[in-house]
Amino acid sequence: MIPAGYSARLALKVLTGVALALIVAGPAQADLVQLTSSPRGARLAREAGGERLARELRIWRVPTYAVHDLRTAGVVRRAKPERLFATTGFLETATDPLVGTEWWRPAIGADRQAPPGPGKPVTIVDSGVDVTHPEFAGRANTSVLNEQTTTDEDEDHGTEVASVIGAPNNGVGLVGVYPEARLYLWDASPFGFLNEGAAIQGIVEAAHRGPGVINLSFGGEENDPMLADAVSLAFRSGSLVVAAAGNEGLEGSPPNFPAFYPHVLTAGATNDSGTVAAFSSISPFVDLAAPGARIPVAEPLAQDPSGYTLASGTSFSAPLVAGAAAWIWTRRPDLDHTQLFELMRRSATDIGVRGFDNASGAGLLNIPGALGLKAPTRDPQEPNEKPNEIEPNGVFATGTRPLTQPSHLNALLSARVERNEDPLDLYRAWAPGGMTLQARVKGSVTVRILQRFPKGKSAKPLGVGRRGLARYANRSRRGAYVYVEVRPSVRMAEYSLRLTAARR
Repeated sequence: MIPAGYSARLALKVLTGVALALIVAGPAQADLVQLTSSPRGARLAREAGGERLARELRIWRVPTYAVHDLRTAGVVRRAKPERLFATTGFLETATDPLVGTEWWRPAIGADRQAPPGPGKPVTIVDSGVDVTHPEFAGRANTSVLNEQTTTDEDEDHGTEVASVIGAPNNGVGLVGVYPEARLYLWDASPFGFLNEGAAIQGIVEAAHRGPGVINLSFGGEENDPMLADAVSLAFRSGSLVVAAAGNEGLEGSPPNFPAFYPHVLTAGATNDSGTVAAFSSISPFVDLAAPGARIPVAEPLAQDPSGYTLASGTSFSAPLVAGAAAWIWTRRPDLDHTQLFELMRRSATDIGVRGFDNASGAGLLNIPGALGLKAPTRDPQEPNEKPNEIEPNGVFATGTRPLTQPSHLNALLSARVERNEDPLDLYRAWAPGGMTLQARVKGSVTVRILQRFPKGKSAKPLGVGRRGLARYANRSRRGAYVYVEVRPSVRMAEYSLRLTAARR
């Protein structure tokens, strides 16, 4: 996805990058490879000159010429050329004092509450941050996770995004939404461009550091399962992932990833009149909106000696949401990431068509509202939409725990589903031999019992819910694990699921 005003410049940069690739190793010469679980895979990839990017997901950056040999060896699950990402912001000329132009503060209630000290971290996966800038030089609670570079023309974006989140209240320039936030900085532009492999590394590194907020102010139209797996790993690890919706509202709003992935809190942009900005991409995956037009930001000193400029784009809406989420999570540490995700949406101020809409989602970010709203219920075992997310040695080494087992035949849980962010819940359950497994739901949902390893896509369900009850009579003497699937029959639904087993 190429934001407005970036097309010509980015095209020139891409051509330059291809030329440089003939001289130095870069993304144009490498593929992203996800290995199978074969123990030989890592050894062969390393011998081929590969670099491991994500251990749990078995993702490597491998020289393109070596991929064929790895395929021949049978150790490749998927492979694709590494792509570049476009940022989701564009610059505007500053005309007013910076602090005086931070119109977004009253718009989201940031001026009505005192932000806390350092707490839940925010990891910024972006281009590098200028740590010599007055907003970051000596800033407490700022951790550089890898080398930060900011001299290339398009490497100003990370500094801009970081300032929106955490520019301190130090009497200089501007103030971020969470001035004392604990910031982790990951430079995903090692070749001067935001690239996919480095972004995956950053997301996984953030997941390793424990529950926190991860900001992704970039995107592209290609749906890559390896990037999706990294986002899923972060969510499974307990982190909240925030992404920019994109700036193609005037170009038909094409798909944008990672914003379109489930369990990603996607932010659209508003302007100072309180309406959705014309450039903000529209889609059912937009969860809420935040200011994103003419936002004062810090600029790397190497690119602008003044150190500041104005910028627009959902690139700056996302960090407002990410910083606010970390603030709220620090004040309300009893929340888990699934509760925080839903809380940010439920507390938003409705600004568009009444109710949820594809331009502003649930509405405009509202910090005081999120601080005071009753906590939603937790949503267990997420993500759990696909078999490879719940089976051991799939996307995650441990999978998810079955709801029922041979030693425990009954279970009860509460959860929720939502058509776009959480389109279904899938659970493993034990169906004892010679007994009937019953799955009963309450709520605006449907329930089915499915084969665990169906033969072909046309395999029939073992049991289809009628009036909220699905049954499967296991006529075999041997027990077996099956899947229980729950889907919403409205846009979003909370439900309870009870599993029991009885003699036929």
